Amino acid sequence: MEITAVRGFNDVLPGDTEVWRHIEDNAFRVFSSYGFSEIKVPIAEKTELFLRSIGATTDIVEKEMYTFTDRHGDSLTLRPEGTAPVVRAYIEHKLYTNPVSKLYYSGPMFRYERPQKGRYRQFYQIGAEILGDPSPRADAEALQMLMRLFEEINVRGAELNINSLGDAHCRPAYKERLKNYLSGVKDRLCDNCLRRIDANPLRALDCKSPGCIEATHDAPSIVESLCAPCAVHFDKVREHLGLSGIEATVNPRMVRGLDYYTRTTFEITSAGLGSQNAIAAGGRYDGLVEELGGPATPCFGFAIGIERVALIIKEGGVYRKPLAVFIALGAEAEKKGIELLKAWRDRGIRIVEDFSDGSLKSRMKRADRAGARYAVILGEDELKSGTVTVKDMKSAGQEKVAWDLAPDRIAIG
Repeated sequence: MEITAVRGFNDVLPGDTEVWRHIEDNAFRVFSSYGFSEIKVPIAEKTELFLRSIGATTDIVEKEMYTFTDRHGDSLTLRPEGTAPVVRAYIEHKLYTNPVSKLYYSGPMFRYERPQKGRYRQFYQIGAEILGDPSPRADAEALQMLMRLFEEINVRGAELNINSLGDAHCRPAYKERLKNYLSGVKDRLCDNCLRRIDANPLRALDCKSPGCIEATHDAPSIVESLCAPCAVHFDKVREHLGLSGIEATVNPRMVRGLDYYTRTTFEITSAGLGSQNAIAAGGRYDGLVEELGGPATPCFGFAIGIERVALIIKEGGVYRKPLAVFIALGAEAEKKGIELLKAWRDRGIRIVEDFSDGSLKSRMKRADRAGARYAVILGEDELKSGTVTVKDMKSAGQEKVAWDLAPDRIAIG
């Protein structure tokens, strides 16, 4: 019987891995230019970390976590998101001794949810966290950094939606207003939202059930319920985004799926992904470090969904260097070929040697099946003239090129 991958756990194959590498390399380059450093955290964490940080009444904790008991009886969970593990490491290793820590990470996350376009049960994220900076300029700079990245990797139609969830001073009063409103439309809410009215009423604003969307259409706006400091912070974020030339749409229904957010929250969406069109999301979480046992620390962070971004940009081109197949005809050509191949690879040329003993025609067919853009042929005539024959496998055109000029010729896609 054929063994296949676990449902929702996806292989990433050649042709796609180059797109992923393109995203990751550009993200790390852009983030580094803003002063971020890389951190790597474990895939598995103590379950308590996510119960305390994400929130016990969230869909992630209630339905989606991969939790198991290890041989010592400890409850462990495959990380469903990256912020809580980074904060745990920040506290454990006392990184808070630095005034501000700017960290980025990448890797797999795990949630047991329905697989759909661009979403899997093992999925990959690139994330970044700013720990220790309370300024609205930090929020705006992180969003500017993200929009710059998406522009550079040619993400079409990226749109920024922002909101403010207030803080411990103004959110409780808003939650009471919202609970009173939801109590009046109970008959139109789904079972999940009914169950959460008291514990987490904000989730009703983000529910995708048609009945809940209609029922909450006239719900009170959290933006209109902000206290003065939160309102000033939100205004400053929008002001600094405007100074950077970034347009942002205020969406008061956007509350995100994690309980730890305060003040600024956001999503960046892109067309072409259906209803699940968010490609990056995050916000400010000023109370999480203290909640997990560290000092009071203002923070802002986000995560990018690599699968979704890859779906968008893959149509724009293949992000891999063209493949060339080197075909040596004869013993002397093979000896010279070793020297040439080393010199070309030192220059980053993507080239493989054909070791078969067939005719030139059969070896050209092998090069074509391998997906080569070029076949580079070195025979007796080329040895005498110090050239190679470069055949373009797409156009079928060919030319003789001097050895020292060949790398530039075959490096062009």
